[in-house]
Amino acid sequence: MRAVQIAGREPGGNRMEILLLFILIPPLVGAALNGIFGRRYSQALVSLIGCGASGIAMIFALAAAWTYSHSAADPAPIIQKYFTWIEAGAFRAEFALYYDRLTLVMTLTVTVVAFLIHIYSRGYMEHEGGYYRFFCYLNLFLFMMLVLVTASNYLLMFVGWEGVGLCSYLLIGFYFRKKSASDAGKKAFIVTRIGDAGLTLGVALLFWTFGSVDFQYLAARIDDATPGYMQGTLTAAALLLFLGAVGKSAQLPLYVWLPDAMEGPTPVSALIHAATMVTAGVYLVARSHVLFSHTPVALAVVGTVGALTAFFAATIALVQNDLKRLLAYSTISQLGYMFLACGVGVFSAGIFHLMTHAFFKSLLFLAAGSVMHAMSGELDMRKMGGLRHKLKTTWTTFLVATLAISGVPLFSGFFSKDEILVGVYEGPLGQHWMFWLAALTAAMTAFYMFRGLLMTFHGPPRVTPEAEHHLHESSSKMTLPLVILAFFSVVTGYVGWPATLGGGERFNAYLDPVFGHSVALLTAENMRVTDHRLSHLALMGLSIAAATAGILVAIWFYLRSTQVPGLLASRFDGLYQLLVRKYYVDEFYDWILVHPLRRLSESFLWKTVDAQSIDGIFVDGSAGLTFHAGRLLRRIQSGNLRSYATWILLGAVLWLGYILWH
Repeated sequence: MRAVQIAGREPGGNRMEILLLFILIPPLVGAALNGIFGRRYSQALVSLIGCGASGIAMIFALAAAWTYSHSAADPAPIIQKYFTWIEAGAFRAEFALYYDRLTLVMTLTVTVVAFLIHIYSRGYMEHEGGYYRFFCYLNLFLFMMLVLVTASNYLLMFVGWEGVGLCSYLLIGFYFRKKSASDAGKKAFIVTRIGDAGLTLGVALLFWTFGSVDFQYLAARIDDATPGYMQGTLTAAALLLFLGAVGKSAQLPLYVWLPDAMEGPTPVSALIHAATMVTAGVYLVARSHVLFSHTPVALAVVGTVGALTAFFAATIALVQNDLKRLLAYSTISQLGYMFLACGVGVFSAGIFHLMTHAFFKSLLFLAAGSVMHAMSGELDMRKMGGLRHKLKTTWTTFLVATLAISGVPLFSGFFSKDEILVGVYEGPLGQHWMFWLAALTAAMTAFYMFRGLLMTFHGPPRVTPEAEHHLHESSSKMTLPLVILAFFSVVTGYVGWPATLGGGERFNAYLDPVFGHSVALLTAENMRVTDHRLSHLALMGLSIAAATAGILVAIWFYLRSTQVPGLLASRFDGLYQLLVRKYYVDEFYDWILVHPLRRLSESFLWKTVDAQSIDGIFVDGSAGLTFHAGRLLRRIQSGNLRSYATWILLGAVLWLGYILWH
């Protein structure tokens, strides 16, 4: 393991100590000010505090990145310890922040995207109630996510992990008077708790085994262990951590909360589905790369779940008519790509796609919000069409993001998706079946995204006369972030220009000090001989062909022969209904889990245990006993002297009898 640099001992160390802390403080202060006093503030002041806090955090993240990158020719990871947080017996946890090249990428991505979403929210939420509460939640969400990605140990990371879970519950259920929104918030909270139970057990197992939850210490102990040492324990710990990632990042089988999360305001969808909460699981696996690199079985599970989820979610997205739900299933699929990359041992490719996806997916959601804003809340694409003439900026930016996610050359998604496909085919743990499944998923992605674009913005208008009368482009508060995100959706891919096209793959090289040792270990252990039957250019060509096929089919279906989709749906009605009903997974969960638990809760736990046992014995029973005892004893207090004398005589007789008996 490389030596650790402690801030304050190297040039720039004192600056890093301040910068790291001040990445976290502004969002926390902003959340406190708006949460406590926001009701009294004007809307302008609430916006200034909320957007200012996220903007300051972004500035400090940029300053930390600059300082870290220029502090040495090859800067080592920094662990900045501030104070001892918890100390109990052998357990010790520091409030300490960890900063390396992976942290740099994550903090920049999170703060930039979050800042633009805050700016967009000024326009989107200006006519909504609870304006101050919304910005309080956004700031708190950003703070918790930054804690998650800068923590130096699993316990502090768990605070951020649970914090973003809480904030997602609050934001998804923001319209709490709307039952579907409150139900969606509860669903997200409960489903992700299942994964969080696994994460808790995994962290506990690591502490029980190694006596620490510190990333650097655990990595050193695991790396220095004898090959095969405690293999079962390490595999169990890795799988438990991955269970937490499955819940937070909405992978099979715990993905069902994410589509329902669309009930929250659109900026929430962008924040949760882009660079923040749902990517936390990918970050967890990447940050734990040393552990996973010593457990090939766990990595194989990660890759398999990622590949299957990517394909599964893409098939559902093919038939979605709600624009935001289409994007939600797209997010689940793209997250599957990221896990697939990590699962085959190409962690940097997964993080690369995480970064590019953050920009184009947040752009897609915010553009969908602009459409929703213009359509008075309508999201059914069957009631849209021809909107590009009235929403030119929204259409242009949505087109850029669609080209990016579809993997069209020269857009960011092309470079990151290509890195994953090459890694799946040639990576240390790659499997050819995973590659072909991922390539098919890429074709479906291009199809359903262009389907969404064409149904929304092209073809004959299908809007109602009243809706058409109110159609207008959103204000600059909303369109400016769209334009900036469109710019990033193009240029971010160029940091990973592939060597096949004469580039240096600088993003992979940049993260090599973080992941290089683990990748080398996996390569050496698997002794895999690369199959050169398909060169990098051929793989890239297949990727482009898949995207092209998906785009052309979408154009044919929704611009040229618009009757074909309906005919196919009628011809293959069984398959179509299966996809429309999302494989009946929600119904299955209701049948196997929700309804039995509800019946157990109502008929046994509530009516028998609570009402009859607890209330009947301890509450109603004790009250009844006291009442009847009082009714009996009050006869003594009659106010009659003869009665009192009788009771005294009776008491004396009983007492005398007791003495004589003993």
